[in-house]
Amino acid sequence: VQLQASGGGLVQAGDSLRLSCAASGRTSSSTTMGWFRQAPGKEREFVAGIFRSGGRPYYADSVKGRFTISRDTAKKTVYLQMTSLKPEDTAVYYCASGERIILSTLRSPQAYDYWGQGTQVTVSS
Repeated sequence: VQLQASGGGLVQAGDSLRLSCAASGRTSSSTTMGWFRQAPGKEREFVAGIFRSGGRPYYADSVKGRFTISRDTAKKTVYLQMTSLKPEDTAVYYCASGERIILSTLRSPQAYDYWGQGTQVTVSS
C-alpha cells in the first residue's frame, strides 16, 4: 500500500485548505484511514480518523467543528477539509491507513500500518 498526500500550503489564519491522500495497492472500503500532524519539536498527534466507508468520523478536540474527514472509496482517496485555520494548526500532515484498528487505538500512530510522506501546512497570523 502506498499513500500520497497532497494539498498543503501557506495560508492565512481563517483560511481553508483541503488535503488529499490517494491510496494505491491493497486497500478496501474496510480500511481505516487517519490524518495525523506533527509540529516541530512535538510528537505526532491524531487529527481525524474514519473506519469503513460511510463510517462515523472521529476528531481531535482541537479540530472538532473546523475539520472534516471524508473518503471516496471508488477513488481510494481520503480528504481532510480544514476551515478556520489557526497558526497552531501549522504542522506536517500525514495520512495513514490500517486494517486492524479499533476505537481504542484509532488515535495511536502505532496502530497504523502505512503512512504517506506528509504535506506541510503553514498558517500565518
